[in-house]
Amino acid sequence: MTASGTPVQGVTLYSFTRDFHARNHSVEELVREAAARGLGPGIEMVGFQSIKGFPAVTDEYVDRFQALVAETGLVPTCLSANADAGLRRDRMLTDDELVDYMAPQVEAAARLGFPVVRVQISLTPDDMQRLLPLAEKHDVRLGLEVHSHQHPKHPKIQALLERYEQLGSHHLGFVPDWGATLREVPQSLLARYRRDGVDDELLRKLVEAWHEHDAEGAPMTEEQHGRWFRQVMGLAHQHGAGDRGIEMAVNITGLFGHAKPEDWLELLPWAVHMHGKFYEIDASGDEPSVPVSRIVGLLVAAGWSGSISSEWEGFHWNDWDDPFDVVARMQALMRTSAEEAGSHLVTDPDEARRVLADHRSRS
Repeated sequence: MTASGTPVQGVTLYSFTRDFHARNHSVEELVREAAARGLGPGIEMVGFQSIKGFPAVTDEYVDRFQALVAETGLVPTCLSANADAGLRRDRMLTDDELVDYMAPQVEAAARLGFPVVRVQISLTPDDMQRLLPLAEKHDVRLGLEVHSHQHPKHPKIQALLERYEQLGSHHLGFVPDWGATLREVPQSLLARYRRDGVDDELLRKLVEAWHEHDAEGAPMTEEQHGRWFRQVMGLAHQHGAGDRGIEMAVNITGLFGHAKPEDWLELLPWAVHMHGKFYEIDASGDEPSVPVSRIVGLLVAAGWSGSISSEWEGFHWNDWDDPFDVVARMQALMRTSAEEAGSHLVTDPDEARRVLADHRSRS
């Protein structure tokens, strides 16, 4: 019988992007605030967002960061790296160039003490295999993010899964992102559009378009996604949205996936970390767009005890909620969900270290 999972609570600094860009908090202040508000113990950073000069990190920066982590009692869980295959204007990076681009990011994560490096879908199975010796050398796990509009059953993800199973290394895996698993278009996005004077008839049609393309568990091909993107952009233009049509198409077709929570189970043995993506918490304490309770219940039942970073992406349009408060409310929902499933969410730093070490040794 599988033991109940005890996922580890945490947060990514990406959730506080709006505050950071507004210079309300420095990175160090964000870390301290997250710790003071009990949003850890897990802490995740995006390398290029949070570290000046990344992926180059000085010995002084490494010492300062590790001292900050020790002082606040937080536990580094994941360093999010970028696989920017489109850096050049004239062509995409070759596989050789992309692997070379990733290497210093992996090395920086290891120096800073992060056990997991989030990588992105630009990397092919061959690229991941070529990066494996580097991951083994530094003893970090490379987790490819399964992010909307991708899908756990998408051919690209399945090809990676097949290669992982062939290689059999615990240094390769996935970072499931719950934004691939929505049940509704976020109400806060619709509220933003209404505040900006967008016609209610257009909003109704955008929601209808999202539901019409509910894939019922089957992933879209890239061609199907392209057609859907153009459809939504055309719909927006018909209703006078102008240049904002591109933004609407990106949101509706790119951020809000149709996968079912159960679809994550196939990838769970290879899940090295998770992004607890969410957009809003309503007055009742629920997340109306992402089935947080269902996902947490599945993790507990499956015995998964990895780290989850609460990742608030509502900041893209929501400038009225306090990011720290909304993350705290989301984490309260996760804790309640774990308790209802007969387990608990780990919030103590010492327990988190023990649980994550055990989870790593077993997977």
